Amino acid sequence: MSLSLSARDLAVCSLGAALLTLCSWLTVPAAVPFTMQSFAVCLLAALLGRRLTLCAFALYLLLGVIGLPVFSGFHNGAAVLLGPTGGYLLGFFLTVLCVGFAADRSNRRPAALAWSMFFGMLLCYACGTLWFVVVYTHSSGEIGVGTALSLCVLPFLLPDGIKCALALLLAKRLRPILDWG
Repeated sequence: MSLSLSARDLAVCSLGAALLTLCSWLTVPAAVPFTMQSFAVCLLAALLGRRLTLCAFALYLLLGVIGLPVFSGFHNGAAVLLGPTGGYLLGFFLTVLCVGFAADRSNRRPAALAWSMFFGMLLCYACGTLWFVVVYTHSSGEIGVGTALSLCVLPFLLPDGIKCALALLLAKRLRPILDWG
């Protein structure tokens, strides 16, 4: 994987970070907010592959850490990454790797992308829920895994499945139009 980025690649990464930001702002508040981030992560990874999506995601996280309000609820700062829901943001990194790898290796076959989105979201849930339990227990008292799963995973299964299906459908339609290699 080449580390050099062309001007076009940088522009695409910037647009990807902008899409991630917009999708994080579409929020329904909850213990773990409902956002459109999983849609954006899966769509970008399916369209752009691993390298450019990692660049876009890293830019998105960097913008948030340095103080721009790019995270859900227009939040910012490193405290978001270190807070109870920060594990889901880090879990999206695993989703990017999973879906991006499948996109790069499978010539973006829909079945490979669908399975990679499924496994990528499972990895995100695992990382985020583990992080939630550790941070919540440290800051507010002990929380059981069952309680964490009922707060952090179960309510998201159907919405995230729909978002992944939408990302898959949109990626299939946009790929020939965009022709991003």
